[in-house]
Amino acid sequence: MKVAIIGMGSVGRGLIEMIATKDLGMIVTGIADSKSGIINEHGIDLQKALVRKKETGLCGDPKIKAMEVVTNAKYDVLVEVSPTNAETGEPAISYMKTAMQRKKHVVTSNKGPIALAYKKLISLAKKNGVELRHEATVAGAIPVFHTIEHGLAGNEIYAIYGILNGTCNYILTRMADEGLTYEQALLEAREMGYAEADPTYDVQGIDAAIKLVILANTVWGNGVTLDDVDRTGINLLTPDAIRLAEEEDCTIRLIAEADRRTDLLRVSPRIIRKNHPLVVNGTLNAITIVTDMARDITLIGRGAGSVETASAIIGDLLFIATCYDRRS
Repeated sequence: MKVAIIGMGSVGRGLIEMIATKDLGMIVTGIADSKSGIINEHGIDLQKALVRKKETGLCGDPKIKAMEVVTNAKYDVLVEVSPTNAETGEPAISYMKTAMQRKKHVVTSNKGPIALAYKKLISLAKKNGVELRHEATVAGAIPVFHTIEHGLAGNEIYAIYGILNGTCNYILTRMADEGLTYEQALLEAREMGYAEADPTYDVQGIDAAIKLVILANTVWGNGVTLDDVDRTGINLLTPDAIRLAEEEDCTIRLIAEADRRTDLLRVSPRIIRKNHPLVVNGTLNAITIVTDMARDITLIGRGAGSVETASAIIGDLLFIATCYDRRS
């Protein structure tokens, strides 16, 4: 399988390292970052590309832009892992459309396009007889879409709820365990590399809401948007609120909920009992899928990280390879 990769940030580098390390039967024929690109139909030396990126900040030739890789490289699957633009989804949407119009499969970890244009993109994929897979857009290494599509095939999915943001979960864990204020826990999260300099997307529940929209649209195809999510963040939580919950053998977690039976779409801090399956610590994510036959299934795992996200991308790539090998 020939693969082109757009984006060489943390996730892109992690993916390239895994492809270079593991015998996955993949040849990378194109790579682009925001300022340069490489095209080689016989296969790129991935270790050299990683060293070049580390030393110069560029993966390849500054004259080669990302769209040129998308348009001209010879590949079977485009992996789109450029930075998320939650407002327009661009330029990633254009990269994906161009690849699918070339009848190439697309795998992405980019939340913006999937949250904003999933219906149009999946329609284009079907029209061109290709796959659009996005396991890595929600909950990192947790195979939530694969579980729903295959492991729970035949089940009716009633609801999905869980912890979808590791930064918030870390902050709430530290507030509960050490009695830290929100500001102290946030500072610690920044020092640990779990929170951005501007943590707004995380702590105000925007990131979790985007992931909830992706889940709802993928599972039920209901065309919801971020504006449809009732959202409250954790930035106003106090140690007193945590303490009061603790006195009742409970804790507080930021829970994202989608329920098809009631049209509920909500992200908010919730008081839950400490023995609840969703009470995970640190940066872990946890998702419960409510079904008619299997009842409640809870998945727990790492929701972020370059190698963890690469795991989800590679899973999608190997699914495509296996699926289309069988058809040929």
